[in-house]
This record gives sequence, C-alpha cells and structure tokens, in this order.
Amino acid sequence: MSLRVLKLSRAPFYRWRRHSVTATELVEAHRANALFDAHRDDPEFGHRFLRDEAEASGEPMAERTAWRICRDNRWWSTFGKKRGRAGKQPGPPVHDDKVRRDFTAIQANELWLTDISEHPTSEGKLYLCAVKDVFSGRIVGYSIDSRMKSRLAVNALEMAVARRGDVAGCVVHSDRGSQFRSRKYVAAIRRHYLIGSMGRVSAAGDNAAMESFFALLQKNVLNRKAWRTRDELRTAIITWIERTYHRRRRQARLGRLTPIEYETIMAPKTALAA
Repeated sequence: MSLRVLKLSRAPFYRWRRHSVTATELVEAHRANALFDAHRDDPEFGHRFLRDEAEASGEPMAERTAWRICRDNRWWSTFGKKRGRAGKQPGPPVHDDKVRRDFTAIQANELWLTDISEHPTSEGKLYLCAVKDVFSGRIVGYSIDSRMKSRLAVNALEMAVARRGDVAGCVVHSDRGSQFRSRKYVAAIRRHYLIGSMGRVSAAGDNAAMESFFALLQKNVLNRKAWRTRDELRTAIITWIERTYHRRRRQARLGRLTPIEYETIMAPKTALAA
C-alpha cells in the first residue's frame, strides 16, 4: 500500500531493503561528522589536525582515511587555498561593526578589543589571544597555546568574564578571523550577554588600539632574544603583562598612571556617576 501511495517500484525498494546501510558505511558517516564539526569550528586546520580533533571526540581513524574523507567533501584548510591577487579573502562577518574606530570608553567593561598574534620559538609557533578593556587599557583576559584554534579565543574571553564579573552589554570588537567567527566563540558571546562587533578585513585601523598593545609586546619581549621553548616564551609574556604592563608602565592617555592605578582611582567614580 505504501509503495503504491508513494509511487515507488517494488523491485528497487526490496533491493534497497536487502542492501541497507552497512556497519562500514555507518562508521564512515560518524567519522565524517566528527571531521566536519572540527572543520566548521577551525576552518584553517588541515586533515592532520582535523583527524586529531576527531580522535579527541571519540572517532579515531588513520591519517589517510581523514585525508580521503576531507578530499571527497572538499574540506580544505583556508590556509591551503590559493589567494587571489587582492590577498586574503574576507570571511563573512557574524557581527556588525559597532565601534567604527571610536576606541573610547567612559567606564570599565564598556568596550573590549581582542585579537591574536603569533610568535616563533625553536619548538614552533606560540599563539596569544588577548582581550583589552579600552577604558583603562588593561588586558582583562588572555590565552596562550601552540595551536591557533577557536578554543584560543574562547578561553581568553572566558578569562575576561571570570575576572570582570557582570559584563552584560559590553561590546567585544575583533577582526574577521575564523576563530572569532566560530560557533564556539559566538556561543560564548551570547552566553555572557556580550555584544559582538567586527571590523573589516585587512584594515588594521579597525582594531588599532589592540595592535598597539601587540607592538609593545613585540618590542619589549619578543624582539629581545631568540626564544628556545614555548614554555619559556609563555612565562615571559605572562610576566610582562601582569607585572610590567599592568603595574609599571605608565600611559600618557591615563594621566601617567598604570592601568591598575587608573582603574583603582577611576572605577569608583564611574560607578557613582552611573
């Protein structure tokens, strides 16, 4: 009766019944799902990194298998694609630009900036994602890892939220990097009731205040020596942020105060004004 209603032939239907989904095809589908989830979260990953992520989620497979599945589905690393003449192609923004180069804030947790930088060591690259409060220039959150994946940006944001408390309504501005467009990062923005904002691609001025912090880090830490290990550089970065940048480096725009001093003096005043 069902075949007649659906206007299906009996022979193809029973042939399909005899050759339904096999156990091998089911395993292949689970592996493809795991690889796709990893690719969607971190589109810059090649098949080797995607395989590692799939294995961590409970779907182990050979490297050749991961390569074949990625090839068949055209899940290529964004870094592996040929660039056009104009250079890097923009990714689709997930937030509007709510800052428009106005890097000012009259109170803490009004506007945060975030970005990622990479630094070489003899062991390989080390990536830093930092979150800066425009009000005082303080680095309220940061994350350091050997891989530039969405978790790097999420961890920095989570650290900032944990440190600052009630941050609902704060604007978080970034570029259009894949880490800031990932599902995990967007979900973290929404979970903490933050407001996402994104600048344009290849427009350094759209996040100039954050770039100035990385320029200071480059001059005061990274360029001072050749770093042998990632742990050595990680310790140096954290020490410079927490001890020097926050507590010893006075800024002209803050009235020659350090970020910690400025927040200690100004935060009670802004709270009373509110």
